[in-house]
Amino acid sequence: MTPSPFASSERFPEAAAPLEEACAPLPRDVGGALRFALSRRPAEDKRPLLLALPRSWAGEYGRPYAPGLTGPTPILVRAATLAETLWALEQGLRSGAVSLALGAVEGATLAQSRRLEFAARHGGSVGVTLSRRLDGLSAARRRWRVSTLPGLGDPHDPRAPGPARLNVELARGRGERPGAWILEQDDETHRLRLADRLAGVRPATIAGTGVRASLAA
Repeated sequence: MTPSPFASSERFPEAAAPLEEACAPLPRDVGGALRFALSRRPAEDKRPLLLALPRSWAGEYGRPYAPGLTGPTPILVRAATLAETLWALEQGLRSGAVSLALGAVEGATLAQSRRLEFAARHGGSVGVTLSRRLDGLSAARRRWRVSTLPGLGDPHDPRAPGPARLNVELARGRGERPGAWILEQDDETHRLRLADRLAGVRPATIAGTGVRASLAA
């Protein structure tokens, strides 16, 4: 699916819901979906991060580079099956010991996702599941479709690639209107922010930021 070239008029929901889902439509988008999922962790929450990844997923896409993650040392769970991944996520969320529990749970049922949402609410944590498709039912309040975008280059060095950029589409939101936003990596805060230089986008105020988007040079 080709991402929309225009920023949404809706305000980007920065505060994460108890359970969200990040979908990578193509294999090349998996890294971007993981990066977006990590950004749903509340910036002020100092509890560690839990990553629950089936061995099959890690064998296909690789494991995240733990030293590159900000905050306390993450807890990495290498599960053999989907059931083990779901169990690790549920226990981590319910314990309240982690700020964000992130796991690849392709094919989880509605009942299984409901257990994750209940656990997240009980522990006061955020749960994010990674998937490749948005078919089927889920208890996730927000279901995102995340695609990688070409970088615009560094304004101070034309040979540099510039910040990483993502097209983030809210495909399904409980009580929220669908929308699409372009996010880019902020090298100072190590988090994602609304892009202020959008390739091929007509000048318009980005919702909720007061920043105007400009045409790429």
